[in-house]
Amino acid sequence: MTNSSETPAKSTAQPVPLLDVGRDNEPLRDEMLAALASVYDSGRFLHGPDVSELEREIAAYSQTDHAVGCASGSDALLLALMAMEVGAGDEVILPSFTFFATASAVWRLGAKIVFVDIDPVSFNIDPAAVEAAVTARTKAILPVHLFGQCAEMPAICEIAKRHNAFVIEDTAQAIGADYQGRAAGSWGDVGCLSFYPTKNLGGCGDGGMLTTNNAELAQRLRLYASHGMQPRYYHHVVGINSRLDSMQAAMLRVKLPHLDRWTTSRQQNAARYDQLLQDAGLTDHLTLPAHDRGSRHVWNQYSIRVGNGDRDRLRAWLAEGQVGSEIYYPVPLHRQACFESLGYPAGSLPESERAAQEILNLPIFPGLTAAEQERVVARMGEFFAARTASAA
Repeated sequence: MTNSSETPAKSTAQPVPLLDVGRDNEPLRDEMLAALASVYDSGRFLHGPDVSELEREIAAYSQTDHAVGCASGSDALLLALMAMEVGAGDEVILPSFTFFATASAVWRLGAKIVFVDIDPVSFNIDPAAVEAAVTARTKAILPVHLFGQCAEMPAICEIAKRHNAFVIEDTAQAIGADYQGRAAGSWGDVGCLSFYPTKNLGGCGDGGMLTTNNAELAQRLRLYASHGMQPRYYHHVVGINSRLDSMQAAMLRVKLPHLDRWTTSRQQNAARYDQLLQDAGLTDHLTLPAHDRGSRHVWNQYSIRVGNGDRDRLRAWLAEGQVGSEIYYPVPLHRQACFESLGYPAGSLPESERAAQEILNLPIFPGLTAAEQERVVARMGEFFAARTASAA
């Protein structure tokens, strides 16, 4: 019998995109264009009032005293490490199952990356693995709040305190998330946000921000983001040029008041997926994402596990049916060619490697409709029905 899961039929139904930034932005079009026009007319394209106002608003939203704008989430990570004088001879502990920027910032400063494994349920860094990796050279711990759910920050901060290490939170995917009521980006020494267009609070280009409760550290972050210059033409450290421009800030200020509503939509979409997948009997074939009910998950991604080697076949089947999906991340960082010199062989971080083989991310953007979710799940049901039939 032909395995129909290997040769999926074309679908004539309406496509379901993985993301639809335009759909979510469209209701705000006039307000966004007015904000841009205001900046254009002012001529204050850098260091304008929209930047300082957005910094104030993000600090309040993140439950911190200070926020410092920068050019991207990647720069936010780099600036945090620079402000803490991380460099050669230092070690920074971070997960391997994350986006490349988390590790590349450490590498660029000449510090040693120490990859550790993840918790298989949350996909976040495992505090026990962090504890086991600490040495006398550990300068910082860099947890990532992956897919919109906070890492176990009390345990991580306690480890850092005992070993006199900094904590830098990668909150790129988790604005608005909290752990037991305390916001992502407010636990550690610094939180690093991204405003990349696909993030929960996305701009119309690159942008980032750093959050902190330490006034002196906020000043250092701002100094490093401006060539180490204060006042103009007087340089105290060798910094970089990393600015959040006024146009991005103005558009983000239009969007920020809608963030909680969009988060609620993402949470509703996640709950609907849970119910639809359970009702379809698909939880025998895949694992639903976990949610710590004592914390706020903001669902930047809805990440299922598909075992038995079926993940890539399922993704191909969805694509043939014009249903979007994505794999975040197909190769964990410790197995990337550029980090081969660090000496992590296959099998050294088994949970990260297994997640990379099994994870599949489904559409969950705020404007996604219930009918579109039903089509995603129906298409998945067809795949597993065909797999079962072919095995009979």
